[in-house]
Amino acid sequence: MRRRFKKRYGLLVVLLFLALAINAPGLTALFYQLSYTPKVAALPQAPAFSATDRVLLLSPHPDDETLCCAGMLQQAVAAGAAVYIAWLTSGDGFEWDAVLLRRTPDPGDTAMLELGRQRMNEARTAARVLGIPQAHLRFLGYPDQGLLRLFLDYYYYPFTAPHTGVDRVPYPGTLSPGAPYTGENLERDLERLFDAIQPTVVLAPSPLDAHPDHRATGDLALRLLGKRKELGKARFWIVHGGLEWPLPKGLHKNLPLEPPPRGRGLPWQRVDLSPKQVEVKLEAARAHHSQMLILGRFMEAFVRQNELISPLPLPEPSAHPVR
Repeated sequence: MRRRFKKRYGLLVVLLFLALAINAPGLTALFYQLSYTPKVAALPQAPAFSATDRVLLLSPHPDDETLCCAGMLQQAVAAGAAVYIAWLTSGDGFEWDAVLLRRTPDPGDTAMLELGRQRMNEARTAARVLGIPQAHLRFLGYPDQGLLRLFLDYYYYPFTAPHTGVDRVPYPGTLSPGAPYTGENLERDLERLFDAIQPTVVLAPSPLDAHPDHRATGDLALRLLGKRKELGKARFWIVHGGLEWPLPKGLHKNLPLEPPPRGRGLPWQRVDLSPKQVEVKLEAARAHHSQMLILGRFMEAFVRQNELISPLPLPEPSAHPVR
């Protein structure tokens, strides 16, 4: 009886906290500020960029580049580094987005491809806001929500994207237009990028990220950098970091961004942002108009006093493993 009472009491506390978080965001923000400000401040600062750096950010979808790293990219540009962004997909698999934009419950393949073109244009606008030259932008055009399938199941055989109905890169202006959707072609395109750009820093999603496209991107980055014996160039970030992270939702420019639950154990480093860099990050996030319609509060929650980066993709093994 006592154990049952404790469970019910615990559930009630959780429900009350969630109700408070939703209906009293000011109190939730105050809690986060008091709780996480000293913890984030205690993290080591990430190494600064220099004028000799060549920075390549691998973004699974248009908008990831802004959520994870808009402040870092601004700092790299200000330091004189050459900054490049490569989007592996065009974000053409987000059906709810197309449903809202087209005002139809079944947008169809053509509408999904149009969404991909729109998101590419939004990415160009966001990059312009961040000060990155249009000549430094690369679009690969592989299938949204299909990168892990290419990496694991369709490395040699073409994959047909369920949201667009195509089995090859459909967008002009991409690195390899018309290339069949295979993991081999995706990896070859990334190798071409690495050869052409010769990056000194690669910003990539951690394989701990909850989104399969992000995990696949992180795994591909590790594979290519490992083959080149350049793993030390990688820096890792997380966008899909666990249930409801980051909290509170919405715009809270005076709050710190705390390490995500899925990134527990990573050696996080903080990147402090100036007020101006925070404002520019917000402008870049809002350039992704199609995403702001549905995910605005989620996206604005990343516009905070800092960003987070890890020199390792996964936690280090315990020095004394349990047997």
